[in-house]
Amino acid sequence: MRQMCNVLMFLGEALGAIGSPQVEDILKEFCNDPVIEVAETCQLALDRIRWLSDTGHTPEKLLQNPYASVDPAPPFLESDVKILQGILMDEEKPLFDRYRAMFALRNLNTEQGLKAGSALFRHEVAFVLGQVQSKASVPYLQASLEDPTENEMVRHECAEALGAIASPDCLTVLQRYLEDERRVVRESCEIALDMCEYENTPEFQYADTLLKVES
Repeated sequence: MRQMCNVLMFLGEALGAIGSPQVEDILKEFCNDPVIEVAETCQLALDRIRWLSDTGHTPEKLLQNPYASVDPAPPFLESDVKILQGILMDEEKPLFDRYRAMFALRNLNTEQGLKAGSALFRHEVAFVLGQVQSKASVPYLQASLEDPTENEMVRHECAEALGAIASPDCLTVLQRYLEDERRVVRESCEIALDMCEYENTPEFQYADTLLKVES
């Protein structure tokens, strides 16, 4: 059941990323799915497609962000961190707006909290923290990974974020959860440890230094 829900979520996000109005009817069917993560994913995808249609933007144009990623929602143009944090933490705001605030904060290279909102929202926050690769977020990611009551989707994303940050503390934490009872968590930690190894290879550090010098 959980694997099927994960598949539906990935499909919903993928349809939203494509951005075609032709998939609106499919997404509408799942906006009231009994699994809240599936319903929210499809609602976000639907909101993204409608936003693209209303503003005349194209999915290709939205790739112009510091991470070249396809995000579930476009960032706000607002640059006031306090305003954006207020939107992010306001659970009365539409999820689409909270996502827009989160991606705006990411682009400003600021920190976000991991204990607000639904599992879908928390998993996306963890993904963003992995993109930012800030060592300051390690204790929060670790706490969520270590919480057995946390949704496995969130724990999976926290593991991958720790792998992207790749500090010695991250390595230690990830090794402890290679035998976790949740398969998705175990496999995520394996992948994250591979990411740690890659991030810390001399070849990668040399190439990264060259890129920084060139920029």
